[in-house]
Amino acid sequence: MKKYLAEFIGTMTLVVLGCGTAMLVGCSSDKGSGYLLTALAFGLTIVAMAYSIGNISGCHINPAVSLGVLLSGGMDLKEFVSYVISQCLGAFAGAGLLALIFNLGGVTDQTGGLGSNGLGGVHDNIGAGLIVEVVLTFIFVIAILGVTSKKASHGSFGGLVIGLTLVVVHILGIGLTGTSVNPARSIGPAIVAAIQGNTDPLASLWVFIVGPLVGAALAAIVYKALEKADD
Repeated sequence: MKKYLAEFIGTMTLVVLGCGTAMLVGCSSDKGSGYLLTALAFGLTIVAMAYSIGNISGCHINPAVSLGVLLSGGMDLKEFVSYVISQCLGAFAGAGLLALIFNLGGVTDQTGGLGSNGLGGVHDNIGAGLIVEVVLTFIFVIAILGVTSKKASHGSFGGLVIGLTLVVVHILGIGLTGTSVNPARSIGPAIVAAIQGNTDPLASLWVFIVGPLVGAALAAIVYKALEKADD
């Protein structure tokens, strides 16, 4: 149970700090500082969680990462399902906290949907959005698999490498899809936004579930092939 609680807390923290920063600073194309601040918020949260709960659950806090680990042989199906449930519940709780804070404080949500993902940056083109999420998740997950491999020589800097990789993919992806690369991070805010009356994020939510999962699966397949070829 400790592992699942850690995943719940970690994912909740990611949504509160990452999506919360996006809500405050906005992510429109004319606010480059908003891009950077949001990217740093997501990446630095991963760094913080990696060094706090990483020794408990591995700090996946992302169903796509858990899928990559599953396909790489690092966990079984039962554990994978429990991780995903914990992550989605954590994301829902995080989005709920943000809604409570912003509503009680009368703070304007600059994103209009609790930091939900959308296809506005690619002019609502589903194909382009899927490609963005597949590619960015592939990059993120293959970096994680490499850093956490038994052959890795990064030592205690693994969490920093993973966090900085997330910063980089956000810098590109924010203006295109808001950057998901994490189905739980997308599901929580979209559902809470819908409860508040904004159902727009639900229309494209499937893109931010399918895209990251496909990207993670491809990353696991490619990394296993590369690792095997290196033996």
